[in-house]
Amino acid sequence: MIAAASAAEAGSVTRARGSTCREGPVSHVIGESDPGTGGGQLRHVLGHFCSGITIVTALHEEQPVGFACQSFQSLSLEPPLVSFSPSRSSTTWPRIRSAGRFAINVLAGDQEMLCRAFAVSGGEKFQGIRWHVSSGGSPILDGVLAWIDCTVADVFNGGDHEIVVGQVLGLAARDAEPLLFFQGGYRQLSAR
Repeated sequence: MIAAASAAEAGSVTRARGSTCREGPVSHVIGESDPGTGGGQLRHVLGHFCSGITIVTALHEEQPVGFACQSFQSLSLEPPLVSFSPSRSSTTWPRIRSAGRFAINVLAGDQEMLCRAFAVSGGEKFQGIRWHVSSGGSPILDGVLAWIDCTVADVFNGGDHEIVVGQVLGLAARDAEPLLFFQGGYRQLSAR
């Protein structure tokens, strides 16, 4: 069950070290009694978390494959591990998994159209896209903000997704702004 304080319970909350914060009203509590309403509300609330956007790529039977992915994260510095969570309904993820290696391509602020090309199911996603093969054997897309070359270290059950842990083989980054996703739309950082 995902629990939250009711609107009546919202108020001053004492934190460690005596500081207080003000909580706003809760619009909905998701519980075991209403499993059918959780998905839409969960998606709505979690859409308030801003994330970067990546494209996960691999070579499968010598052909490049990939998909857009927001669920990427750093997992561990020692050993160097990253994680992402593909949908169980993905048709691309099984091909990447069988390759045993992949690259995370972190998109730059000017790569929205590239993201849209990889966000659709099927099709020739790499048509007209410039890329090169990393030393680890995965496609690195030209112009990305950063890339992380990995092998599949482990895969765990994550409900309607799988949780993939990647062992980092190599990585690089350039100085540019990221492409972000927030409340169902693409965003960029404002001037600093």
